[in-house]
Amino acid sequence: MKVTFTKMQGAGNDFVVIDATSESFALSPAQVKMLGDRHFGVGCDQILVVEKASGPHADFGYRIFNADGGEVEQCGNGARCFVKFVHQRGLTKKKAIRVETLSGVIEPRLEEDGQVSVNMGPPVFDLEKVPFAGEEAGLVHYIEVNGEAVEVAVLSMGNPHAVQVVEDVDSAPVATQGPLIEHHPQFPSRVNAGYMQVIDGHSIRLRVFERGAGETLACGTGACAAVVSGIERALLESPVDVETRGGRLTIAWAGGDNPVWMKGPAICVFEGTIEL
Repeated sequence: MKVTFTKMQGAGNDFVVIDATSESFALSPAQVKMLGDRHFGVGCDQILVVEKASGPHADFGYRIFNADGGEVEQCGNGARCFVKFVHQRGLTKKKAIRVETLSGVIEPRLEEDGQVSVNMGPPVFDLEKVPFAGEEAGLVHYIEVNGEAVEVAVLSMGNPHAVQVVEDVDSAPVATQGPLIEHHPQFPSRVNAGYMQVIDGHSIRLRVFERGAGETLACGTGACAAVVSGIERALLESPVDVETRGGRLTIAWAGGDNPVWMKGPAICVFEGTIEL
């Protein structure tokens, strides 16, 4: 089977984007995994699939697969690449579009400066909806990791996040502790493990160990979750610049049930065809 794709990146978070608006997406989990493999396939953090919307309430459907072949609910950096892709392919002329995901409708918008803003919807703190098996409600919880109590802020931005505050993000145990938090039994759907260093009230540095992908150069929903957790804990004030290893994102949130807005780059790297 020959698959035509576009390779894209947003702040270093890289994607293989497939246009499935004219024919159904038919890759198996094994084929998706091969496509995402950096040695035997194209290589990416996630595979993004552009589909027709299921009804008039949205312009497109959006499916996301991690490099391990598993389908997930949301990807913020991918959403920015999504709107750039549909514009470049001539699939729409709208600057702002509505896109269906497994976690609901999001609204990416192409800005005049070439960057992309995304309305990511409001954060979710209900532990059942994250999901997280915690004994008490609230944002901050302690989970046991290798016999130690680790303090994490637990919330969802369409997918689950556990955010830690660290003194130095460069020396944070992302590679060793991240996989243990991802598969922690209190997160039945696994979780993205975030490590946030607060620089000042409007600036943080962030690393994220993403479920199904490992550490990525940037994580859009992880940036949103980190900023929301920092605002809720009175460590930050909106808007916040988020420095990731792949670039800068800007996150704004007015609190409460207001949506979280993310702004950042989205770049086409190359196009190609691969035999699977």
